[in-house]
Amino acid sequence: MSTAAEFLRSAWTDLREVSFEIGVMPPASADGIPRWTVLREQKRIILYRVPIERLGHPHQDDDLHRRMMIEGAVFRAAAEYLDRDPWDLGPERFRFF
Repeated sequence: MSTAAEFLRSAWTDLREVSFEIGVMPPASADGIPRWTVLREQKRIILYRVPIERLGHPHQDDDLHRRMMIEGAVFRAAAEYLDRDPWDLGPERFRFF
């Protein structure tokens, strides 16, 4: 997670002061189980480890695909914070997909 967060901070000035944090479980919600919470006013993004790991389903269960799943959650959470599409945040990073 830290590598993706550092990449995003270096690429997007609006994220330089944002704290990327790891939480274990999100608060209960009637809307399902969130993978992250964005707190713009506090400049915080909280990613929830258990839902990301347990509810994510990489097509291969190996270290690379688990890392890609986690980095994808970091990018999607940062995109929500910036109100942008996740693919806009690092187009060069995904040029081979």
